[in-house]
Amino acid sequence: MTMNPQQLIAWRREFHQFPETGWCEFLTTAKLAQYLSDMGFEVRLGKQIINPEFVRGRQQAIVDVGLKQAIARGADQNWLDKMDGYTGCVAIFDSGRAGNTVALRFDIDCVNVQETALEAHLPNKLGFRSQNDGFMHACGHDGHMAIGLGVAQWIADNQAQLNGKIKLVFQPAEEGVRGAAAIAASGIIDDADYFAASHLSFCADSGTIIANPKKFLCTTKIDIRYQGKPAHAGAAPHLGRNALLAAAHAVTQLHGISRHGDGMTRINVGVLKAGEGRNVIPTTAEVQLEVRGENAEINQYMVDQVLQIAKGIAVSFDLDYETEIMGEAVDLDNDAELVELISELAQKQTGVAEVAPTYSFNGSEDATILGRRVQQHGGKAIYFIVGADRTAGHHQAEFDFDEQQLLTGVNLYTALLQRLNA
Repeated sequence: MTMNPQQLIAWRREFHQFPETGWCEFLTTAKLAQYLSDMGFEVRLGKQIINPEFVRGRQQAIVDVGLKQAIARGADQNWLDKMDGYTGCVAIFDSGRAGNTVALRFDIDCVNVQETALEAHLPNKLGFRSQNDGFMHACGHDGHMAIGLGVAQWIADNQAQLNGKIKLVFQPAEEGVRGAAAIAASGIIDDADYFAASHLSFCADSGTIIANPKKFLCTTKIDIRYQGKPAHAGAAPHLGRNALLAAAHAVTQLHGISRHGDGMTRINVGVLKAGEGRNVIPTTAEVQLEVRGENAEINQYMVDQVLQIAKGIAVSFDLDYETEIMGEAVDLDNDAELVELISELAQKQTGVAEVAPTYSFNGSEDATILGRRVQQHGGKAIYFIVGADRTAGHHQAEFDFDEQQLLTGVNLYTALLQRLNA
C-alpha cells in the first residue's frame, strides 16, 4: 500500500501549529501516542523510556509551564498521567516471528524562534503557523514526526509480511542535544540489531540523499553559575563579591582556550546573565556555553579546560560556583553495511536524482548517542540526510521546506524495513 502524501502533509501541519520546546512536548507526545495507539502499536512513555538520572537540561519551572499549556490546549489526561512528567514515546511492533530488531528515531521538539509574519510564508498563507509565540518548528522536526507516523502506518498496513521487532523512537529535547542520553540509558533500544535516524533538508536540496555524513562533532553543553555577595556599589564596594565581573573574565578566558592539535575544536559562549541593579555589586551570574571536539578525547579536553577555568575564576574572585552539564552528543561512524544499503535503496526512489556518498557534517546531533549505544551492544547504525528545498536556513523565522520530501523519507525508511524485517 502506498502512503498518501496528503496525510503526511496534514500531520506535519498539525504539529507545526503546536511547537513545544525540549522536555515540554506534552501535547505533541499525547497526539503521537494516540495516533500510534490507534494504529495498534504498544506505546511506552515516561520512565519506561527515560532514565531520569541521565536527563540533561530539564528545568522544572519551564516544564510546569509547558504542561499547563498542553492541558489548556486539550492534551489527553490519560496520556499525560502515563508520561509522569517526561515527554517522548516509543512505539513497538512485535511480529512474534524471529527476525531483526530495528530502531528508528524521530525527534519532536521545536526551537525558540518567533515565526515570521510575512504573508508569503506558506504557514501564514494556509493557516498553519505556530500558535505558540516565541516557538516554531524551524528545524523540520514537525516533518520528522510526520515521517515517523507514515512509517508507523505502513507497518500497521503490512504487518503480516514483517518479521522481528520494530521500535519507533519519538525523542524529546534534541535541540541542545539533551534527550537522547536519557533514552539510551533506559535500555529501550539495547536489543536493536539496526538503528537509523535522519534529518530533513539541512544541507541537501530536494532530490538528494546524503547516505554517509561524516565528522559528527562530540559536544558538551555546560552552564557555569557564580554566587557572590551584595554590597553598596558607591559606599562600600570592597565588601561585595562581584559575580558579573567574574563571569566576564571567565568568558574571555574560555574563548582563549588553546585549540587541540589532533583535530577540530569549537567553543561558544551563547548566554551571559548577571546582576540585580546598577547600584548593587552583582551577586549572581550565569554563563551558558558549548564545546565541541572531533572525537571524545578532544571534546573532553575542552570540557576539562572549561571546568578548570570556572574553578580558577571562582577562587580568584572569592565566589561560590557550580557547573551543570546541560546536553551532550558523541561522534558516530556509520556502519558500511547500512551506508551501502541506504545508497542502494535511495537510488531506486522516485524523485531522487542524486545519492551523495559523503558529507562533512561538522556539527552535532544527539541521535549519535543512540547510534553508538546500539553499536556498543553489537548492532549497526546510520544517520543520513533526506534533502528538501527550504525557504530559509534552519532555525530562521522564514524557514519552511518542500513537503513532498516527506514521502521520500517514508519510502526510504519503509524500503529499509522491507530489507531488514521481511
